[in-house]
Amino acid sequence: MIPSEEDAASLHRKYGSDERIVRHCQTVALVARSLAEEFQRRGHAVNVKAVVAAAMLHDIGRSRIQTVRHGVEGASMVEKEGVDGKVVEIIQRHVGAGISPEEAKSLGLPDLDYIPHTLEERIVCFADKMVDSNRVRPFEEEVRRFRIKSHDVGRLLALKKGLQEELGEDPEKIVFGKIKESHLKAAD
Repeated sequence: MIPSEEDAASLHRKYGSDERIVRHCQTVALVARSLAEEFQRRGHAVNVKAVVAAAMLHDIGRSRIQTVRHGVEGASMVEKEGVDGKVVEIIQRHVGAGISPEEAKSLGLPDLDYIPHTLEERIVCFADKMVDSNRVRPFEEEVRRFRIKSHDVGRLLALKKGLQEELGEDPEKIVFGKIKESHLKAAD
């Protein structure tokens, strides 16, 4: 089952997610939907429903744990709820810019590959990096944060570059254009 946005919000309530986490997930879903729909419009095969559901649920694991393990925890939680495996994998692979099996081992995570590979996984991972709390922000702010924390900046930049090459345009530009457009429509 791929949950609707309402179903995802219900799961957040069921597991006691903080309202700030829910708002963050809703904002990431807005960004992820705008990218997924643009990829689809340009002829790419992308499961928009799975992207939105995973974006809505990507941080549900934070209702239990506030570490890098929240992706694994959240994936396990939604899998037990009968959520589609595609959504489960997106949630599991959204952390950072992905985590290699070697890094996972050193972090005490199950021995898996947490690098986002599918288009849907990469869209949600990228969308999450464009959102701080519930504010859509320039991608460069996340690059700076990765540098400060000594995270893999190269992998983060490669995430954006890969999406840009497939899309033929800067995904960040599309996000800001779509969000501005939706705010203008809402003001009418």
